This record gives sequence, structure tokens and C-alpha cells, in this order.
Amino acid sequence: MSIVIIGGHDRMVCRYKKICKEYSCKAKIFTQMSGNLKEQLGCPDLFVLFTNTVSHKMVRCALTEAERNHVEVVRCHSSSGSALIEILEEKCRK
Repeated sequence: MSIVIIGGHDRMVCRYKKICKEYSCKAKIFTQMSGNLKEQLGCPDLFVLFTNTVSHKMVRCALTEAERNHVEVVRCHSSSGSALIEILEEKCRK
């Protein structure tokens, strides 16, 4: 399963990648807006939006791409590792 994480904390990027790897998921993580985000997102199986730590511009860009590619979006206010684990527990069991 491929996942794109939008938002979160810069210092947690390695932790996010490690958690995703434990669930056999490939992850792209964008904590800040850089260049043309739209082209970098690709077409993952799941978008995870950490809404507390993300700009409105990044949210709009991610939601537009998700809608265009019919990709599921999970919003989470917390950007903790345990929040990501909960999301992956639910989505990877299906």
C-alpha cells in the first residue's frame, strides 16, 4: 500500500517512515510546501492529512489530487506516531 502523509512535524519524518515500513507501506511525507506539490504527490492508495500542522494551501492541493484520482483521505488532528499507527491499523486490516 502506498501512502502520502501531508503535514506533521519535521522531526517526526523518520518515525513516520519507520511506522509505515512496519505495516509494509511505502510512504511519501510532505511536512512543508516545497515546489510544485501537485506533481510530487502521485497517485497513492491513501492520503493522510495531519490537519493541526498543515497549511490550508497544502490541504487544498491534496484534496484536489485525491478527488481527481479517487483516493481515500483520512484526516487526523493529531500528528503523533500513535495517531498514524491507529490509521494504519484500520486501513491495512481491510
